[in-house]
Amino acid sequence: MFEIGDKTYHCAMDVTMNYIGGKWKTVVLWYLRNKTMRFGELKKQIPDITEKMLSLQLKALEEDGLVKREVYPEVPLRVEYSLTEFGKSLVPVLDAIAKWGRSLGETQGKLKQV
Repeated sequence: MFEIGDKTYHCAMDVTMNYIGGKWKTVVLWYLRNKTMRFGELKKQIPDITEKMLSLQLKALEEDGLVKREVYPEVPLRVEYSLTEFGKSLVPVLDAIAKWGRSLGETQGKLKQV
């Protein structure tokens, strides 16, 4: 069992899934793993996510310290998202998850042209 802040976790997987669990968090982190992106760029990369859900996921990832939101006081306002150092520590995990998914897709699925 782990206690982090005011939360108690039953195992290491419980801790991990608290940070990256759900349908969209890992996808958002995946696209931010190598570069800084604006909201619209992320939305284009993840067309099935609603703007509201993307906003909620980015806010949750920011609150957990994985994503940094930087606002530039320009006209029009520019907001960029990137991984924090803490968020970058997840990149090997994301790579491993993607490798597993790619292998599964290649052995049990078929490639779909977009």
